[in-house]
Amino acid sequence: MASKDLRINDQIRVREVRLIDGNGKQLGIIPTREALEIAADAGGDLVEIAPSAKPPVCKVLDYGKYKFELEKKDKESRKKQKLLKLKEIRMQPKIEKHDLAFKSKHVQEFLDEGNKVKVTIRFRGRELAHTELGRDVLERVMDNLEEGSFSVDRRPQMEGRFMSMILAPKVRK
Repeated sequence: MASKDLRINDQIRVREVRLIDGNGKQLGIIPTREALEIAADAGGDLVEIAPSAKPPVCKVLDYGKYKFELEKKDKESRKKQKLLKLKEIRMQPKIEKHDLAFKSKHVQEFLDEGNKVKVTIRFRGRELAHTELGRDVLERVMDNLEEGSFSVDRRPQMEGRFMSMILAPKVRK
């Protein structure tokens, strides 16, 4: 829950709340006015932490500090998420062996970094009549990659003048 939808002090408009003091001790169900007085005496704010509960759960705490802690937790969880990027390697059907090996090495590096890779073959002019050459190049790319380091997300298929496939890194345990 975002800190923006938390109600504090006078924003809490229910008759009674389940109150938890600053030390985490439950004080039971008490009228909201009384809970506000307890919070003021403790030098803190009355913060509604579980508004959907019956009655809502409120806690006596320093709202600024609580909001800071929530934002810190949110930032940490976003940091741990790995964004999967789609990298693209382009080739032509008439690619030399060395160039194919070089580009395959790049594909392997992208997979090792944890990125998906779209391998694309561009057909020009009359090459479009020989799409099987492009399919052969894509097969050779897969042969050049380390065994078990990838999975095929999308098999080779034509899209206009391009034939492409998508490879995903295998999740290592």
